[in-house]
Amino acid sequence: MSSMNVPVDRVREQITNVLAAWGMDEKIVRTTAEVMVETDLAGVDSHGISMLMDYDQSRLKGKLNLAAAPRIVRENAVTALIDADAGLGHYPSVLAMNLAIDKALTAGVGVVSVFNSHHFGAAGYYSALAPKKGLIGLVSSSSRTISVVPTRGSVPVLGTNPLAFAAPARRNRAFHLDMATATVAANKVKVYDLNGKKLPAGWVLDENGAPVSDAALAMDYIFRRDVGGLTPVGGTAEMASHKGYGLAVMAQILGGALSGASFSPIRVRSQRPQDPDNIGHFFLALDPKMFRPDGAFEDDVDAIVDVLHATRPIDPGRPVLVAGDPEAAAREKRRRDGIPIPRTLADKIRAVCERCGAAFVLDEDARGLAAS
Repeated sequence: MSSMNVPVDRVREQITNVLAAWGMDEKIVRTTAEVMVETDLAGVDSHGISMLMDYDQSRLKGKLNLAAAPRIVRENAVTALIDADAGLGHYPSVLAMNLAIDKALTAGVGVVSVFNSHHFGAAGYYSALAPKKGLIGLVSSSSRTISVVPTRGSVPVLGTNPLAFAAPARRNRAFHLDMATATVAANKVKVYDLNGKKLPAGWVLDENGAPVSDAALAMDYIFRRDVGGLTPVGGTAEMASHKGYGLAVMAQILGGALSGASFSPIRVRSQRPQDPDNIGHFFLALDPKMFRPDGAFEDDVDAIVDVLHATRPIDPGRPVLVAGDPEAAAREKRRRDGIPIPRTLADKIRAVCERCGAAFVLDEDARGLAAS
């Protein structure tokens, strides 16, 4: 599938152009664009610029508050609750994680929940803010879509509710885990569809439990049919999918029930097309110095990472990695070579620009982009 490599600043400019044309506040545009670009840089193509089409549909339906003004509605020394005012989730999530970090630096722990939000991008962006301040970060979220079939089920009930965890090290990069509690995020199936690639067996099942390999058909199951869908982590009951199922429910409880956000199977019973999704997010920051002498925790994380990296691999050409290694490698490559944008995606973004009057700046001929 043909694609082009787009310089990082160009991708940021494109996202900014669209969000600004929608009339969003300048500081919210700036933060949202930064989160989305950093997500693409990390190689998480499902949650960066490719989300513009989804956000545009929410805008056109009237469910997305483009003039959102997130605010703290409840707070004490170690906790807070933020109302995202039905806007995109990126800005209130940065606000929430930074608030949790500030509380942890003062009191040892900070926990902030967000409700009345929409999609917030990649959970790992927010957990990664904590190690920059010497803290542990934990993030989870509820989700809008009903796309994951619970173990033993034939119809979807859950979302891909993410979990992200980050911890500081001294010599090594911080440990960064960012995962969907489904075998794969729905938006990753979208990326396979955009690139015309077949799905690995076990990502998506039909109503009879049979694997779906055609990405376009899988998109139909995930977004348009009321049977079949994504599998929990593990894939099948025989491969212990009950564990991924349990993690998904945990993320829903932390992200949704704790904040007062919605549970999608209940919300959709009465939700009109223009009603907000009321997604909830959970952010925790923890100071390891509350438990260990200064630097001792980081040294132990280094030792863990060193042992894992030194593990004898099956294939010497494919060394053992730890969470965060693939994203770090992608970030280095994409800063140098640009972010790959499939031409199918570029065409969809062009249509988004045409609908709102934003300048389209991903055009290869006009901007001299390098093809790949």
